[in-house]
Amino acid sequence: MATARAFEGRAAAVTGGASGIGLAIVRRLVAEGARVAIGDMNPDALENICAELGAAVHGMKVDVRSEAQVEALMSAATARFGALELAFNVAGVGAFGEIVELAASDWDTAVDTCLKGAFFGVKHAARQMIASGRGGAIVNIASLNSHVPMHGGAAYACAKAAVEMLSRNAALELARHRIRVNTVSPGLTDTPATAGFRSAPGLEAAFLARIPLRRWGTPDEMASAALFLASDQASYISGSNLFVDGAWETTGYPDLAPFREQLLAKEPAKEAR
Repeated sequence: MATARAFEGRAAAVTGGASGIGLAIVRRLVAEGARVAIGDMNPDALENICAELGAAVHGMKVDVRSEAQVEALMSAATARFGALELAFNVAGVGAFGEIVELAASDWDTAVDTCLKGAFFGVKHAARQMIASGRGGAIVNIASLNSHVPMHGGAAYACAKAAVEMLSRNAALELARHRIRVNTVSPGLTDTPATAGFRSAPGLEAAFLARIPLRRWGTPDEMASAALFLASDQASYISGSNLFVDGAWETTGYPDLAPFREQLLAKEPAKEAR
């Protein structure tokens, strides 16, 4: 775990930073001395976090599917807070549907948000870091589903698997610029975006039966992993995918087919990390 004030005076950018895991990352960064440019689609949530954290943050409405908006976020981090050294690509969304029924538009939404958004984030954060000559660290948030398939979750799982490979490829290409790139793959995490998993009868129990630690993870636990990978304590770690999942990867998903109608009705798989 990163030590207190480990990021004193450093500039950071976080996509999806106004809720869930992204919000936990922002709060931890500020507590440890960083100044943070936050990109998110929710203007009310952005306003709230900016009011909470004051001059240490700058909020911007950002749709990560837009390269121009992501580029603007990374540029704003440098313009307001100095050379960008830390970037966290957190924004994501899922779409539940079996492959034979999944609409192309739902596939595109999940893949463009999770994968293209991470690509834009890596690309433009790295450009800022290269220009400054100071190096840096980029952390992409994937999912347990980067390795483990989920019934009805092909779009999300494929996108998150690709995020891991994006991170590995970026680690390979950017090492000469002293930029490290890693992935965090959360398991079941207690965020507003996953609240629907509690309301589908029997689904939460099915998940917990497969998680050896028998509980949900918290956004702050995911933030701890992300900040560790971004910290100097992880200075020789790049291209890695850290699972923060209570050992869930060792057992795999339950069969979600019996919950198909509930999931389609409630769409609890949608996530804004």
